[in-house]
Amino acid sequence: MTQPDNRFPDTDRNGLYRAIRERRDVRSQFLPDPVPPEVLARLLQAAHHAPSVGFMQPWDFIVIESTAVRQAVRGIFERENERAAAQYGGERAGLYRSLKLEGILESPLNLCVTCDRSRGGTNVLGRNTILETDLFSACLAVQNLWLAARAEGIGVGWVSILDQGELAGTLGLPEAVYPLAYLCVGYVSEFLTRPELESRGWRSRLPLDELVHTDVWGQPLPVGPLASALRDPDPFGG
Repeated sequence: MTQPDNRFPDTDRNGLYRAIRERRDVRSQFLPDPVPPEVLARLLQAAHHAPSVGFMQPWDFIVIESTAVRQAVRGIFERENERAAAQYGGERAGLYRSLKLEGILESPLNLCVTCDRSRGGTNVLGRNTILETDLFSACLAVQNLWLAARAEGIGVGWVSILDQGELAGTLGLPEAVYPLAYLCVGYVSEFLTRPELESRGWRSRLPLDELVHTDVWGQPLPVGPLASALRDPDPFGG
């Protein structure tokens, strides 16, 4: 039986891999230009087409343009960022404080992706054992949106230095709804060639061939084609 060729055309596959390779967590390069409604709709459609366990679709999207709301969220960030900075000492502390870790006011809009932990009722197919699958599913919506945004030339920055309880109160979320991802969204002056934390010396990308195990944890891949392919410095052919 002939195996069907279900691959995308080369141009489509290259575009997908390019979006993956060039996606960045944007903080400093936002432009004031508004995101057109039809473009934002495409990004939200991409997010809404993410897979979800039991097809529960636990996400909602809060589009935030209000300066007052964003200023309130920025205040939460500033308090939590000071707490985070206090965890570091020496040169690391100085480097941390030099990093710009949000674009809440600079980006033309903010977007909060939430997870309704009651969505689907008490029993959701596939969720009986791993209750966190709703959170995992909502994260996939974030990734879909992020890759679609890169394809549209739009930057996204995830602000993770926030007190989630305060954020939920600021956004008026119901008790069962968790503010999973607070995103800054907008056109940018450039996409950096490397992740900013890598170029600034905070962390380096780990070698993939050291992170792939065979059969059980800690057993490295045998010497062979897969091990060689994982060491390819340009796996996407870009």
